[in-house]
Amino acid sequence: MVPTPVKIIIAGGFGAGKTTMVGSVSEIPPLTTEEVLTEASAGIDDLSGVERKTTTTVALDFGRITISPRHVLYLFGTPGQARFWFMWDDLARGAIGTVVLVDTRRLETSFAAIDFFERRKIPFVVAVNCFDNAPRYTADEIREALVVPDRVPIVMCDARDRDSSKLALIRLVKHAMTVVPARV
Repeated sequence: MVPTPVKIIIAGGFGAGKTTMVGSVSEIPPLTTEEVLTEASAGIDDLSGVERKTTTTVALDFGRITISPRHVLYLFGTPGQARFWFMWDDLARGAIGTVVLVDTRRLETSFAAIDFFERRKIPFVVAVNCFDNAPRYTADEIREALVVPDRVPIVMCDARDRDSSKLALIRLVKHAMTVVPARV
């Protein structure tokens, strides 16, 4: 039996941990398009809260995880900077859903991703990446701050941890199955 491919998007703001999440959970060496931040991005990329960040995704990240003999998830991580958002439409085409990764140190960077997937009616979950020394909030506080409807699941995760990332993906797949009508 050939497994069914399932496309998942990992989106979020600049520095939220998208590349890390794809890498932590992928069963294959992930494809990344990380480039070193240079002075050319000074004044363009806001490093507030992520001052130690030295690289950035300039196209996409790609990984794969088999979740059952019948299903394989293909993960596509989006670039977080506004200048690369033009790629999001193409990356999102055919996806069953999205993990919107959120950094509580920079919640405002999450609004664009949430808005993008809400407007396109693509199911998503909000995964709060629990960075060391980052402010901690309850799911209800996150929901209120991001103005996320009750129907959207909010999960806490650590993008560096394979099991934690897998749980966020599983929550997304379960959520997408409840909101996307079965195809006949």
